[in-house]
Amino acid sequence: MFPRLVHIGSFYLPTYGVILAIAYLVGIWLLRRKARAEGLPEQKIFDFSLYVLASAILGAKLLLVIVEWRHYMKSPGDFIEVLRSGGVFYGGLIAATTVGIWYMRKHRLPAWKIADMGAPSIALGEAIGRWGCFAAGCCYGKPTEGPFGVTFTDPFAHEAVGTPLNVALHPTQIYLSLNAFVIFLILQWAYRRRTFDGEVFWLYVLLYAITRGILETFRGDSVRGFLIPGILSTSQFIGLLAVAAAVGMLIYLSRRRPSAAA
Repeated sequence: MFPRLVHIGSFYLPTYGVILAIAYLVGIWLLRRKARAEGLPEQKIFDFSLYVLASAILGAKLLLVIVEWRHYMKSPGDFIEVLRSGGVFYGGLIAATTVGIWYMRKHRLPAWKIADMGAPSIALGEAIGRWGCFAAGCCYGKPTEGPFGVTFTDPFAHEAVGTPLNVALHPTQIYLSLNAFVIFLILQWAYRRRTFDGEVFWLYVLLYAITRGILETFRGDSVRGFLIPGILSTSQFIGLLAVAAAVGMLIYLSRRRPSAAA
C-alpha cells in the first residue's frame, strides 16, 4: 500500500519500521503505567521492557531464518532481507518470554504479575504493528472475490516481500490487527478481574493461539513456513502447542494460587 514513508534517491524510510516503532513505544508506555499503579519499580520495568523488546526483534528474525533455512542456504545473499523484515511473530513471543523470565528472576521481580501486566501491551502493540505489515504488503492474504479484498500496486512491495500485484487479496494484516485489538480489550477487562497471577498472560496465549490459527487459513504468503505444505503452517503448529501449554498453566496456577492476585 505505502511501503516507503520517505523516499529520497536511494534512501528511504520504511513505513513498516516507523509504525513498528510506534507500536513498541505504546506497549512500553502501557506497561510502565501498569507498573506505576502496582507500585513496582518503574526503572526496572523500563529496563525489562528494553530487554524484552530486543529479544522479540531478534527472536522473530531467527525463527524466520529457521523456517526458511533451505532458501537461505541456497541464497545466503538474501540474509540482508532478514534485517528488513519483521520476522515470525511467534519467534519474537517465545524469545521475549524466555528473556523476560530470566530478567525477572535475576532481579527478583514478581514474574507472573509482570507477565499479566505485559500481555495487554503485547496485544496492543501487535494491533498497531500489523498496520505496518499492511503498509509494507507483507503477511498478505489469499486471492479473494469478496467485498473486503485489497489490491496492492506498488512494485517495491513485490520486490521486497513478494506481494502479488493487481490482484484482490484478503487483508489479513487488518484481520490480525482487529483480532489483536479485540484480545487487548478482553485482557484489559480480565486484568481488573484476575484471581491469580499468570491468569491474564496465559489467557492471552490461549486466545491468540486459537484466533491466529484460524486467521492463518486466509494467509497467502509462504515465507512463514509450513510443516505440512498447504495444510499446517509453522504458526499453526506452534499455536497447537501454545493452546496445550496455556490450558495446562491456567489449571496449574489456579490451583497453586487460588487467592486474588491484587
